Amino acid sequence: MTAVEETIEAAVPVRTAYDQWTQFKSFPRFTATVLRVEQVRPALILWVVGRGPVRHEFATEIVEQVPDSHLVWRGLGRRPRHRGEVRFRAAGDGRTAITVRLWVEPRGPLGLLAAVPGAASRVVRRELANFGTFIEGHGQAGGGWRGTIRGGQVRPQEPEPPRSRVAGWPVG
Repeated sequence: MTAVEETIEAAVPVRTAYDQWTQFKSFPRFTATVLRVEQVRPALILWVVGRGPVRHEFATEIVEQVPDSHLVWRGLGRRPRHRGEVRFRAAGDGRTAITVRLWVEPRGPLGLLAAVPGAASRVVRRELANFGTFIEGHGQAGGGWRGTIRGGQVRPQEPEPPRSRVAGWPVG
């Protein structure tokens, strides 16, 4: 299995980067390889990827998702088999480090990309950089899903803690 890891820093807060990432339908706006995305359920996404005349459709299942932290998925197709994760962490001064890890088994015609040394890494690096440019250009997310998924099961959203109505210092 081929492993790829790429990290970028984006000049937006963690919440903004995370929220935009969860807007899967926006991926065709900033990537060169994602052509269409349909989120069937919170944990099931259908993808159409390709370049030129080559197209590949597949489904992914989100197996774990924690707001402002990470998202882990696995491909549901047979060729090529893959799994991955994206992690978000504060990098100081309103910046976010975004790390994508992807594991692809080079099987079938599309698996050839994973078999070519460095090819999958170059694609992930380019598309991650495109995401950074996209979110920095907007400065805010175009929506966001704040739910949690564990073991492929959607968990109820935890409500925001209530804000205190007590007056701040100084009082008077």
